[in-house]
Amino acid sequence: MTRTSTLSTRRRRARTDRARRVAAHALGAGLAFAGIGHLTFAREEFQAQVPPWVPMDADDVVLLSGAAEIALGAGLIALPKERRRMGVLTAAFFTAVFPGNISQYTNKRDGFGLDTDRKRAVRLAGQPLLVAWALWSTRT
Repeated sequence: MTRTSTLSTRRRRARTDRARRVAAHALGAGLAFAGIGHLTFAREEFQAQVPPWVPMDADDVVLLSGAAEIALGAGLIALPKERRRMGVLTAAFFTAVFPGNISQYTNKRDGFGLDTDRKRAVRLAGQPLLVAWALWSTRT
């Protein structure tokens, strides 16, 4: 490998690392905002995503998931040495709440403007993208 190609590879890697860091921080900010919404202004809307078979009060589930989102968001932003672990935890969280999205679709529950099957299906398709975002942005 020549000196020029090594330098080019380093620059590409540095750009990718920067993009990953920005993406992780953006995801962290989005999670923190959503978590705050769980606890305050969007609390009722989030209850539409709690499946009826969950053996807890829907409001309690919303409050707990909101606290988890705030913690995950803060971790993605404030714990750079734990970024990979935070990404895996965030991806696991997105996977864990996916049944709620499925329930919202199958039970035709409105929330956040998801008032048609088409809109709810698009929301379902977006969940794997969040998992991928969490994993890609925290890969080292």
